[in-house]
Amino acid sequence: MSQNTFKPVRKAVFPVAGLGTRFLPATKVMPKEMLPINDRPLIQHVFEEAREAGIEEFIFVTGRYKNMLEEHFDFQPELEQTLEERGKVDMLQKVRDSEMPAGKLFLTRQPRPLGLGHAVWCAAKLVGNEPFAIMLPDDIVNYEKGCLSQMIDSYNQYGGNVVAVKDVPREETKKYGILDIGEEKGDAVSINGLVEKPNPEDAPSTLSIIGRYILQPEIFDHLAVFEKGAGNEIQLTDAMAKLLGKQEFHGLRFKGEHFDCGSRLGFIAANLAYGLKDKEIGKGVSALLEQYK
Repeated sequence: MSQNTFKPVRKAVFPVAGLGTRFLPATKVMPKEMLPINDRPLIQHVFEEAREAGIEEFIFVTGRYKNMLEEHFDFQPELEQTLEERGKVDMLQKVRDSEMPAGKLFLTRQPRPLGLGHAVWCAAKLVGNEPFAIMLPDDIVNYEKGCLSQMIDSYNQYGGNVVAVKDVPREETKKYGILDIGEEKGDAVSINGLVEKPNPEDAPSTLSIIGRYILQPEIFDHLAVFEKGAGNEIQLTDAMAKLLGKQEFHGLRFKGEHFDCGSRLGFIAANLAYGLKDKEIGKGVSALLEQYK
């Protein structure tokens, strides 16, 4: 099948209804997705990655007390006017870069925490009958070319479904969705099976899915059954497994350093990595690391 026959990926779903309990009390009022990695909140990092990949419509699956996410991407004339009057051109550009284009942000609610699969199902009407991306803000990838852009390249080659994958220590397979690997195709690998959070002795490999997906709309047919899996939740991995053998399915070993910002240690590691790259404070961060050795 030629590259031109695949429908473009224009929409991305951001599941942001979680409570962020690992970061309490910091997340008692503020959404976890607004926690900063260097100078930008988590949600903006993944928004910019999506925008770079050509995503045109941004779908937030929200919950209670998440209004700050919507406000962050809104136009703020008073702030922009103040920055302009004070000649703070760099700050003004940063603020404008965080604005969502008019008519491109869509919101839907996940009223109860029934799992990632349920959160994605809540976006079904907004996605419609076309391929779409899913981006979990807990996961960020530090690389010159965004993870989703890399996945779009793979999708344009193979079509079907693509998930971002990386190797994890075998003792940690019980934390992730794990691949049963098929044919190796350079950075891509075909998928024979998917297992959600297997015990290390049962894991078919150590190649785990991180929070980036490109999926076909048929996934919604399987999510709509509301079948519960690991953790008594509606698991996205279980629904994806039902597409195997019916559609193309590949894992992409993406380039870049991955941070799980859903954990406190991963969050701190990401701040250090992005701080070291920052032209304004990079040397200072490096000096601090030396100081605290």
